[in-house]
Amino acid sequence: MPAKVYTEKDADLRSISSKTVAVIGFGSQGHAHALNLKESGCNVIIGLYPKSKSRPVATKLGFKVYDTGEAVQKADVIMLAVPDMKQAAVYEKDVEPYLTKGKCLLFSHGFCIHYGLIQPPKEVDVIMVAPKGPGHVVRSQYQEGKGVPSLIAVHNDATRKAKKIALAWAKGIGGARAGVLQTTFKEETETDLFGEQAVLCGGTSALIQAGFETLVEAGYQPEMAYFECLHELKLIVDLINESGISGMRFSISETAKYGDVTRGPRVIDAQVRKKMKTLLKEIQTGKFAREWVAEYKGGLKNYKKLMKEGEQHQIEKTGKRLRGLMPWVSKKNIKGVQASYGS
Repeated sequence: MPAKVYTEKDADLRSISSKTVAVIGFGSQGHAHALNLKESGCNVIIGLYPKSKSRPVATKLGFKVYDTGEAVQKADVIMLAVPDMKQAAVYEKDVEPYLTKGKCLLFSHGFCIHYGLIQPPKEVDVIMVAPKGPGHVVRSQYQEGKGVPSLIAVHNDATRKAKKIALAWAKGIGGARAGVLQTTFKEETETDLFGEQAVLCGGTSALIQAGFETLVEAGYQPEMAYFECLHELKLIVDLINESGISGMRFSISETAKYGDVTRGPRVIDAQVRKKMKTLLKEIQTGKFAREWVAEYKGGLKNYKKLMKEGEQHQIEKTGKRLRGLMPWVSKKNIKGVQASYGS
């Protein structure tokens, strides 16, 4: 049965516009939510740690900025807009001591709640509003009078008003302009992690590298391998994004279509599907979460090693040189740039 899609008529902004809302962190999602809500008429304050570089940025944009604990004390609805692996420490030190009955704690991803890294008191509402797009898109779409489809979920409904607050928040950031779907913290977390690992990030990058290596090892020039296994992927993904898989197939040659439907299943075969199920099981049982938490607490040694290996892959060197020949491709040096608490 298709999920119900909520729109602006289903959300009453007064559920939050009459309250003080605090956004803790001012990174990718945090700044977008804060600005959109502010321009929707909400009373938004920002919570940051004392030496955060984001303090002057938020202040210049017209926000009142407080230390995290003070912001939590002043607010009725608190969004914890910091990275997953930093949320528990920030929560324990600066949020939990000031959570009083009737307040609402809001997340944009369910990881810490679903895996028990954060366990809020039962007398507060716990909700999620998760736009299906990065912060800069949430912001730009709002400015254009549009919105990014968003998910909402209710983990704890102490006030019996949690869903109304979630819908109001989604409306305030522009999500209800596009459509809001209700899910659960469990479903959002597990499907999000699976998508990242098996398809969107892990699966795609591994497939690109494997295709590139196969052609180079067979004696083809790395430039040819780069064009066929990475560069042209954007064309295909754009077509899929705009019209679905069938729409993409309508736009490619018959030869490409035949190769797609007869050879694709030989690459993504029963063994690959079996491995996907294994990844999903590790997510569902919490094995991945425990591994990631241990890796983070251990100083990210293996993470850093694998990231460095990826940066040194031949496809990166080849791509950098070829992109220099393409003036229409925007050049972005995004290494090291990421949404972080107090960035």
